Amino acid sequence: MSAFSEAALEKKLSELSNSQQSVQTLSLWLIHHRKHSKTVVNVWFNELKKAQVSRKLTFLYLANDVIQNSKKKGPEFTLDFAPVIVDAFKHVYREGDEGCKKQLGRVLSIWQERAVYEPNLLDQLSQVLYGETKSKKRSYEEIHPDDEGFSSHSSPAESPQTADLIRALQELENAASSDLVLRRRISSLPDEVQDSSLLHRITDKESGERLSRLVEEACMLLADYSGRLAAEIDDRRQLTRTLTVFLQSQKDGLAQNEQKLEEYKRKLARVTQVRKELRSRLNNLPERLYNSSN
Repeated sequence: MSAFSEAALEKKLSELSNSQQSVQTLSLWLIHHRKHSKTVVNVWFNELKKAQVSRKLTFLYLANDVIQNSKKKGPEFTLDFAPVIVDAFKHVYREGDEGCKKQLGRVLSIWQERAVYEPNLLDQLSQVLYGETKSKKRSYEEIHPDDEGFSSHSSPAESPQTADLIRALQELENAASSDLVLRRRISSLPDEVQDSSLLHRITDKESGERLSRLVEEACMLLADYSGRLAAEIDDRRQLTRTLTVFLQSQKDGLAQNEQKLEEYKRKLARVTQVRKELRSRLNNLPERLYNSSN
């Protein structure tokens, strides 16, 4: 993996594109050089402010990938991004269009659900996007429908959780385990990059350097895919918890509505009986006699 320098980082940031591969490749390089995290964050923030409007959101995608995927190796990036991330959100929000602002909200939602930062910092980010009066996004575990409110919904589609649940399921359709193209690339890696017992085949420096480049590319490819699979596992675990809570809420709502149905059936039976008895009584009453003079 190439050596770290500010100039090298600036060059890589200038070449950063909005593709997932580009973001993840640079993210892996930065995480590898995490001992330079303070410098990385400073250069990242300066380049973000200078970037074209159409590229600014990509810088935040990169920060998101680095912050989330570096946590297992250490807290450096999480801590060093914290002092500038609010200003970065403000800058991108101010410069971006509605689509950009929506994507910022998506990043914030993920950070809230995964508790990437402390609530105070997440609240500051929420205020940047939504203002003082916008309540923050709650996780499913925090949502407890009240008896009357839940029972008033005529169908599960009206439940406030459903839209997010559908979106989470749709996102898994493009998860790492479904990336057939990348899996074919991995399966087609030459035997030499996977079996050290074959290194005796190297007979000259040129073939050795060629194999070295292949090994380097294979390491990046496999590290990238491993990171994506690990993130997918986290997402699926979160979705499993979400589905469990959602299913229980549906069961609770069903039981409540069944009770109310029985209650209103009893009320209907009583009202029907009153109607029947009232009609019988009316039929047995004599008609009013009128004075002929009237």
